[in-house]
Amino acid sequence: MMALLRHPLSRLALLTLLSALVSAQDDPKPFDCHLTIGDLQYDLTKADGEHTAAREVSVPPTTILDKVTFNLCADLERKSDVPSEDQCPAGSRACLVRTNHKDGQADRVFSVVPLANSSASAVTYNSLSSPKGLELTFAGPSYPSVHGDADPIPQTLHLRLLCTPDSDPSPVNITSYDGKDMRLEWSTVAACPFGAPKDGEEKPDEGDKGGSGDQKEEAVGSGLGYFFLILLLAFVAYFGLGAYYNYTTYGASGADLIPHRDFWREVPYMARDVVSHLCSAFRPRQASRGGYIAV
Repeated sequence: MMALLRHPLSRLALLTLLSALVSAQDDPKPFDCHLTIGDLQYDLTKADGEHTAAREVSVPPTTILDKVTFNLCADLERKSDVPSEDQCPAGSRACLVRTNHKDGQADRVFSVVPLANSSASAVTYNSLSSPKGLELTFAGPSYPSVHGDADPIPQTLHLRLLCTPDSDPSPVNITSYDGKDMRLEWSTVAACPFGAPKDGEEKPDEGDKGGSGDQKEEAVGSGLGYFFLILLLAFVAYFGLGAYYNYTTYGASGADLIPHRDFWREVPYMARDVVSHLCSAFRPRQASRGGYIAV
């Protein structure tokens, strides 16, 4: 083994395997867009794909164009026609690109902020009751502060999804961004839960959790059927294995193949004695006449 490890190719293969194992352990589980909150379930794959939201902030004599691109269920795709420094790093689920616009001059990208990554552990969520929907919070990486001497600022994406079951998705709106918290609002069918009664439908009676009478009788009947099935299979196995043993050990044939044959011959007589005893026990006794008994 030591000689094998001294070989350069063997050591290289071992190092490659160890690095792959370490990467597999460090690689967090990605967010898969399937959520369960109590009795409510959400399937956000209905909102799969890249979506954008934009706003303009007037800062005379220029205008700042904020554009947020996000994909809830997969990493953002790298675009070949966009310079790599104008895109968020691989593994980002949401990216903010800030562009400075000034009349008479070419637009200039001055800030590219990754707002969310793929890790499921970085996502928190809760359901909304009025209006119905879902609120997601993605914890993103830190981004350098505009003040060079300050610490980097952790970024967070807050996405408020509103349930709209009977209408097309609305445009995504940027409600606010303060340099660390990006807040978006979006009306989509993906925010509608399933697995719970709709409005106007009655929930099942909490006191009837055990089921109806018919369901209980069916459960009892099925249990009794399983018992007799197991009993029948046990008898078949007993006679089959017993007959095989008598044949291979003693060379028996015919009725001699029956295991414990003498016992089974006595069964009818034992059953008759039991029935006779039970009948005599329940038969009313005749009253005996009084008097003396001659000695």
